[in-house]
Amino acid sequence: MKLSIPEEEIMGHGHLACQGCGAALAMRYALKAFGRNTVMTFPACCWSVIDGPFPHSAVNVPLFHTCFEAAASTASGIKAGFDAQGKDVNVVAWAGDGGTYDIGIQALSGAAERNDDIIYVCYDNEAYMNTGVQRSGSTPYLSWTTTTPVKHPKQRPKKDIVSIMAAHRIPYLATASVAFPEDMITKFKKAKDIKGTRFLLVFSPCPPGWRANPENTIKLAKLAVLTRVFPLIEVENGRVWKLTKKVRTVKPVSEYLKLQGRFRHLSEDDVAVIQENTNKDWEILMDKVGEKD
Repeated sequence: MKLSIPEEEIMGHGHLACQGCGAALAMRYALKAFGRNTVMTFPACCWSVIDGPFPHSAVNVPLFHTCFEAAASTASGIKAGFDAQGKDVNVVAWAGDGGTYDIGIQALSGAAERNDDIIYVCYDNEAYMNTGVQRSGSTPYLSWTTTTPVKHPKQRPKKDIVSIMAAHRIPYLATASVAFPEDMITKFKKAKDIKGTRFLLVFSPCPPGWRANPENTIKLAKLAVLTRVFPLIEVENGRVWKLTKKVRTVKPVSEYLKLQGRFRHLSEDDVAVIQENTNKDWEILMDKVGEKD
C-alpha cells in the first residue's frame, strides 16, 4: 500500500517544544501536506515560542506573529494582499485552543462568515499551556488546571467548537489526531485544494499540562479516538457530516483518563459521568452523520 505521507521534511530541527509535544508533531505533518508555497500566522500560543527566537524559525516558511485575538483576521489580510498581487499562496492561521475557542473566536467567526479564503488550524491541547496551564473553553469537564485546582475542577463541558464552525456553513471542516497521521495529512491536503474558509481541529496532547508521560503522547491521542472522546470527522458546507475513522472495538474512557494526572482526583462516580457524557455526545454525532452505532 502506498503511504500518503510525503517524504520531504519542511519543519526544521532545533525547535523549542517540550518532550512529547503533540503540537510539534501536528506542525510537522501539516507542513508535509501544505508544502512550501505556504505563509503562516501565529497568535500568542505555544507555537509562538516553539518556533524559536528571531531570526530563527523552525517552520521554514514565511511566518507572521500576531496578537492573541487576531490569527484569523491577520490571515485574511495576508491572503487579500497576495490576491491583489495575483499570487496563489496557502495562507494558514495556526493557533491553540485559547486563541481559537476563546480569545480568537470573534475574528475566526468573522472570517468564516465572510468565507475568507484561508486555512485555520487549531492544535487543541485543552488549556492555555504557554502561560501556565490555565483552563480554556476547550478544557474537559472535571479537569485539573492551575485555575481549576483539584478541589474545584472545571464544572463545564468542553465547548463544541466543531458545531460552532459547522454552523457557519464553511466549505470544509475536519478533526484530526497526531496518532493517525495518514488521516490527518489526507484532510490537510483536501483542505488545501478547497477555496473559502477551512477549519481543522487537531488533537494535540500536552505532557506537562496534562501531567502525562511524554512517551504516552501518541497513546493518548489514539485512545482519545478509540474511546470516542475525540471522533475523527469531516463536515462539508455545514450540512454533510462524515465519520472518517470507525471504531470497531470501543475502549472505556477510564483507559484514557488514567494516563493523565489532570484527572487523578476523579472518583469512580466522576468517571462514570464522563463515560455517560461521552456516550451521549456520540449518539448526537451519529444523528448528524446519519448512521446507527
